[in-house]
Amino acid sequence: RPRLITDTAMVQVFPSLESLSEAAAALFVSCAQKAVQANDRCSVALAGGNTPSRAYSLLAAPAYRNQVPWEKLHIFWGDERFVLPDHPMSNYRAARETLLDHVPIPPANIHPILCTATPSQTVASYEQALHTYFAPAPMRFDLVLLGLGADGHTASLFPGNPDFSSSPASVAATTKPGDAVSRITLTPRVLNHAATLAFLVAGADKAPALKQVIEEPALPARLPAQLIQPATGEILWFLDQPAAALLRT
Repeated sequence: RPRLITDTAMVQVFPSLESLSEAAAALFVSCAQKAVQANDRCSVALAGGNTPSRAYSLLAAPAYRNQVPWEKLHIFWGDERFVLPDHPMSNYRAARETLLDHVPIPPANIHPILCTATPSQTVASYEQALHTYFAPAPMRFDLVLLGLGADGHTASLFPGNPDFSSSPASVAATTKPGDAVSRITLTPRVLNHAATLAFLVAGADKAPALKQVIEEPALPARLPAQLIQPATGEILWFLDQPAAALLRT
């Protein structure tokens, strides 16, 4: 069977980006409620890119917003471009404008990757922020949202980057080939320890990469999304029909 479809993985195909986004918003609500009930808090790492933005907008609307225990929620980011927080390319800015400015989450519960120093200093600072939040327990997000690029990347793990799967670091600086802007990303070490990982993938341009990532042999240097192999958690694939068009399953 496909390499990334396992006993802890689930693939769902939706007729549109809108229905995919509704499912992602419902997952967010469910994970938040369960985590708060179990541990009195919930940690979520948000994805950047265009696909999650509709889910964030839905979460900001009353139907979903009123179901989330925002005062117990802590928001982190899976990756960030090395730009200032108000830059149009900032993942933090995008999430703030679509979601965080519209919900009653305490400012202290928002943990952006602030790229105001050097990349190495930013890596060290975010690593410390993660350790401060999770210690002394293991670094385990309740929910991580991820996207998939047409080149097979996820978070800011790009083809040609070092293989961080064996690195003890939780945060790393990376570069996208051909892009002058550096990136800061969570590494597979911390991503793979999440309780729930959800890929949100939409658009026909993602179909070839999605097929390769899910169905072809492991080539993580070329398809970094294959580095996402949860240790004990579940992995969910929320796909729209154009993205899933080439899958055999």
